[in-house]
Formats: sequence, C-alpha cells, structure tokens
Amino acid sequence: MGMDFKEVKKEVVKFTADRNWDQFHTPENLAKSISIEAAELLECFQWSPEYDKQAAKEELADIMNYCILMADKMGIDVEEAIMEKIRKNAEKYPVDKSYGNSKKYTEL
Repeated sequence: MGMDFKEVKKEVVKFTADRNWDQFHTPENLAKSISIEAAELLECFQWSPEYDKQAAKEELADIMNYCILMADKMGIDVEEAIMEKIRKNAEKYPVDKSYGNSKKYTEL
C-alpha cells in the first residue's frame, strides 16, 4: 500500500470516528480489547505449529489497531515510545551478554 505510519494511524482513528466508536474506547476498554485479540492470535497456534497465515495476519492487525487507538487516546506517540523502549532494552540486554541467549536481563 505504501502508506507511512502517520497515514496508517490517521486511517485507524478515522475508521473509529466515522462509526462513533470513540465513546467506547476508554484506555481500560482498549487494554481489554488488546488482550482479547492477543488471545485470538494465540488461538491460531493452539493445537499445532501449523497455522493459517491470513487468520494470524488479521488478528495481528486487530491488535495493532487497538494499540494505535490506545496510544492515540492516551496521547502517546507510538514511534517515540517504541524507540524509547528499544533504547531501554539495549541497556538491559547488551549484545555481548545477550546475543543468542534467551535469559532475562536479571540473569545475564
């Protein structure tokens, strides 16, 4: 599609506004929705490592849409938040200690 993230965010917010759903989108309700959709994504892998890629893609999109809406509702810049978290994780998980290692940072 060739859209940048700002355009995607605008479309997600517009979709909700066009349907007057914003009234239901409290941070609490959006957090619940993210968790519910994450469970639906997990369901795609419930009985086997085999999965329907389209179904997983749709559930992942639902999760991302709700995350975008929650960030918008809370006044959080998603790109900034992600970059800030990457910097924090880089401090907790330095390459020389964590490369190829799945241990939590407290165990490194």
